Amino acid sequence: MAYSIEQDVDQILLSEQQIAQRVAELGAQITADYADRPLMLVGILKGAGIFHADLARAIKGRVQLDFMVASSYGSGAVSSGTLHIIKDLEGDVAGKDILLVEDIVDTGLTLSELQQYLLGRGAASVKICALLNKPARRKVDVTIDYLGYTVPDEFIIGYGIDYAESYRNLPYIASLKREIYER
Repeated sequence: MAYSIEQDVDQILLSEQQIAQRVAELGAQITADYADRPLMLVGILKGAGIFHADLARAIKGRVQLDFMVASSYGSGAVSSGTLHIIKDLEGDVAGKDILLVEDIVDTGLTLSELQQYLLGRGAASVKICALLNKPARRKVDVTIDYLGYTVPDEFIIGYGIDYAESYRNLPYIASLKREIYER
């Protein structure tokens, strides 16, 4: 039998259909909230890439798309507490309403620092939309303005979220078998 990444899945937590339904609901809510003004939708790469694309299509208002790559982890598995911006936004953010789109909020450190960074550059507002919230790992308070789901403190993969750069292409959210990441 050929290897399939599905055999590394411990449990499917959110189906493709559940995710699609919630993304549509979030898109409708964001459309209503920003009906009278344009919105800059900023995806935090790489993990939020798939969610960012699906959410952008679900929003019916005027939307600009951009991406950032930022980390507070450096080369380790534990946050260093220092924000490193690897790819910044292309244009000026002064006076713009920004919605940071994130795959999963763990510690909250990166998003908290990104909010402050963008507000410091003159953004009119910086809100957060996260597909997943993992509050068990939170180190700083961060307000998630638009939330898909809260998940347990497990190793999450799928729908853009990886382990060692694999599993992003799974169409659902799942937990990874412990023996895979404890090798």
